[in-house]
Amino acid sequence: MESTLQQAATIEQAVDLGLRKDEFEMICEILGRTPNFTETAVYSVMWSEHCSYKNSILWLKTLPKDGPHMLVKAGEENAGLVDIGDGLGCVFKIESHNHPSALEPYQGAATGVGGINRDIFTMGARPIAQLNSLRFGNIENARTKWLVKGVTKGIGDYGNAFGIPIVGGEVFFDDSYNTNPLVNAFSAGIIDTKRIISAKATGPGNPVFIVGSSTGKDGIAGAAFASKDITEDSANDLPSVQVGDPFMEKLLLEATMELAKTDAIRGMQDMGAAGITCSTCEMSAGGGVGMDIHLDRVPTRQENMLPYEILLSESQERMLVVVAKGQEHLVKQIFDKWDLHAEEIGVVTEGGRVRYYMHGELVGDVPAESLVLGGGAPQYKREYKEPAYYAEYKKFSIDQVEKPSDLKAVAYALLGLPNIASKRWIYQQYDSMVGTRTMTTNRPSDAGVVNIKGTNKALAMTVDCNSRYVNADPEIGTMIAVAEAARNITCAGGEPSAITNCLNFGNPYNPESYWQFVGAIKGMSAACLKFNTPVTGGNVSFYNQTVSNGVEVPVFPTPTIGMIGIVEDKDRIMTLDFKQKGDLIFLIGEYNADIASSEYLATYLGVKASPAPYFDLEKEYQMHQTIKGLIQHELINAAHDVSDGGLFVALTEMAMPRELGFDVVTDSEVRDDSGSREDAFLFGEGQGRAVVSVTEEQEEQFIEFIMDSGVTCTLLGHVTKGKLMVDDEHFGFITEAKEVYDNALAKQLEN
Repeated sequence: MESTLQQAATIEQAVDLGLRKDEFEMICEILGRTPNFTETAVYSVMWSEHCSYKNSILWLKTLPKDGPHMLVKAGEENAGLVDIGDGLGCVFKIESHNHPSALEPYQGAATGVGGINRDIFTMGARPIAQLNSLRFGNIENARTKWLVKGVTKGIGDYGNAFGIPIVGGEVFFDDSYNTNPLVNAFSAGIIDTKRIISAKATGPGNPVFIVGSSTGKDGIAGAAFASKDITEDSANDLPSVQVGDPFMEKLLLEATMELAKTDAIRGMQDMGAAGITCSTCEMSAGGGVGMDIHLDRVPTRQENMLPYEILLSESQERMLVVVAKGQEHLVKQIFDKWDLHAEEIGVVTEGGRVRYYMHGELVGDVPAESLVLGGGAPQYKREYKEPAYYAEYKKFSIDQVEKPSDLKAVAYALLGLPNIASKRWIYQQYDSMVGTRTMTTNRPSDAGVVNIKGTNKALAMTVDCNSRYVNADPEIGTMIAVAEAARNITCAGGEPSAITNCLNFGNPYNPESYWQFVGAIKGMSAACLKFNTPVTGGNVSFYNQTVSNGVEVPVFPTPTIGMIGIVEDKDRIMTLDFKQKGDLIFLIGEYNADIASSEYLATYLGVKASPAPYFDLEKEYQMHQTIKGLIQHELINAAHDVSDGGLFVALTEMAMPRELGFDVVTDSEVRDDSGSREDAFLFGEGQGRAVVSVTEEQEEQFIEFIMDSGVTCTLLGHVTKGKLMVDDEHFGFITEAKEVYDNALAKQLEN
């Protein structure tokens, strides 16, 4: 024992493992001695950016965490939990798997799906729906096409086999993601609030089990790998990418659900980032206890695995369970039934230290509290400064852009852009109907809606972020991301409840990248307070950039917002499709002659430098309240928010499901004083707007309600049988627009 602990690690080894020299000195001070290699490896993963949030935690603490539905707040357990009534709660979370997906897109994306679902069911919740938010580079690049196909197949294969429907998501393309794609996976589950399983270890003397799959050499030090740049040498890190098995995870889910019905569990946690190391240390620190763990009892796939390999492996489909002493037989019985490992590898102890043994020899002895987020792990306050581009973007004026002579040509070009065109080539590979809960597969809505069986309620959920807006103005852009998520929930008939976030940024040591992060946190806080949607937790992913010839090229800052909302009456789910010829079309919200950061400006016209689009948080909020009232009083029969591509795209998306059309005008009442800007009216992405349709029978009460609301409302025109008309100009038929919209992405990916 003494000989092992005397095999001291060196500063050079620590730096190679991703620690800084001063951090190694901190470890020596904490332990009162020089750590050995195994202990240094343990600190390297637990103090990595991915696990410790050492460069973000001080700002994350400023996010609002209190709300009317909160049951478990951010940081308290594996995922956030909100009350949805009837004795039920919703557990939900979003996480990134960016770096693994950049190297091995299929397994990187698949294991991202597996990991986020385990976070849900280790709390005792059954996952019922998934979403994903994806970012890729230029679609014309061969590597981008390879990444899109691999990521999509990985998500589809794992999710479909696991049996949880994917009910929505988003996909965005930009050159900034050429090397470093973003793969953010969201999962939500339903739980009996009386049967929440904690991730805290309790009860000295209670046995500790590892359950699920065996441990291999895949994913070793994956957390540390996710905490550094993608470079030309990153292919050498391929062993850091985990390998998933959805069928094994399905068995693990069912065994866990069965175990959750017993009183045998005293704590349980998924083995995700940092594997056994993370689970043992976080569970111990959370419960104020320690553990003695025997690594030679861990079922392994390869012979002669070293202690640090077992500790740092991120092999999938594994969990750590603290069992009530005397109930060991019950755990073994349940996991034997599902043909899964359930091996007793240790015991809970007093004193707060986690000790690792190999064949009876002590190979590591660390205080758990010193390793965890919010405990002894470092917390840094980084410098930040406004980048020069920010002021340059502000100089943009719409007057710099000539008015197009052919609006129809612009409209059809936008429908075919990869960021606007239908993503059906992607989502058709996902099973949205498994589990029979999905309520929006054939009833298109701004949010995914899933049935809460046995109640009159449903859950609405969405993931949103326009990273171009955030790059232009991090604070305003992130406010917009929260507002758009809330707008999607509202337009679907739900009440926004809470959010989870996935914060994807560049190098935190770069002051300009960190300025983007700080601005995003400020914007998120302001918007979440306004919409009363507290932050339940999430994920920070730094180092999303390419380093080439010594130059850092970060991705667009992408603070993805995952939001859930409660639909109190599932009979009042609102869909986005026009229902019948002759219905009136209204624009709810204020129009501004603004094309800043729009697809029209940035992609079609190629003007990259412009500020975030028009946004007023108070007016946005008031518009949402108006939409809620219209739905509750049954005064509209369709609602759809105006976002990417502007008003024309929103109208087209409402027309396509039933192959109806529209006849609208851009009259003088909605033009600004500087003159006619039909391009801004049709293609601008100024925020705080939604399109609704109203039947003849609803019209009178609708107008009365709008007048009382004080929100701006504009009559655009009416629904047609299939013809598209703008200012009396024939824009073709909906079948033509649908052909472009439905097939553009497939053509680009398959060429």
